[in-house]
Amino acid sequence: MGWLWAIIVGFVLGLIAKAIIPGKQHSPLWLTTICGILGAVAGNAIAAALGVAQTRGIDWSRHAFQLIAAIIIVFAVDRLYMATLGKKKQQAV
Repeated sequence: MGWLWAIIVGFVLGLIAKAIIPGKQHSPLWLTTICGILGAVAGNAIAAALGVAQTRGIDWSRHAFQLIAAIIIVFAVDRLYMATLGKKKQQAV
């Protein structure tokens, strides 16, 4: 069940990150989901390191760290995707 939640959270974080980043992102949905999962893991690690991973009520700070990490990762991976696979796909068309 933990993996299912990781995929769902990664999917949602990835989509939110894509919506926040200005311009068009060309990475596929599966790659965006993986980036969102990585953002959630990185955000949890940052929150734990700062001592705000578990608070009473909703963990807004942990969620903020997850979203910021997802935005950075989605942005970086999309640039890398376009620098490698994206150019090959554009030339093939």
